Amino acid sequence: MSDVRHPIVRVFDCHVARVTAAGPLEFLLLRRAAGRIYAGDWRMVGGKLEPGETAWEACLRELHEETGIAPRRLFAVPYLNRFYEWQKDRVNEIPVFMAISDGVDPILDDEHDGFAWLSLAAAKARLPWPGQRSGLDAAAALYDDHRLWPHVEVTPPSGLESQP
Repeated sequence: MSDVRHPIVRVFDCHVARVTAAGPLEFLLLRRAAGRIYAGDWRMVGGKLEPGETAWEACLRELHEETGIAPRRLFAVPYLNRFYEWQKDRVNEIPVFMAISDGVDPILDDEHDGFAWLSLAAAKARLPWPGQRSGLDAAAALYDDHRLWPHVEVTPPSGLESQP
């Protein structure tokens, strides 16, 4: 048995964005409900991968479960949020996604008790973890520079609209 350690992909981050009438992006943050892990914290959509599920599939599933939002476009942001989990002596690699929404307000699940559409600066101020803030910066930069879009847009064979 090898003692080689590998990063683990078990969760993802998804920054949901909408374009405002004035032009700049707004980002959706959700407040964790009482009695939940990270209660009271503002977070992007996120969640755990189920067995056999890819990160982008988990992203679409959790986006629907947590907000009811079906994105117009989904991008795999060329950035990984990483952290070391000392309790389990493991490095976690967290793929980051950006979902472009039509701007509808979310229908919250029981994991969340509030939401806000915020400017980039305001959203970064509410996110508690440095990797989350850096992922949001990377998502905003990707949106502003369309050159990478053809390379990082998630295009499931059945299309985004047919995903749960």
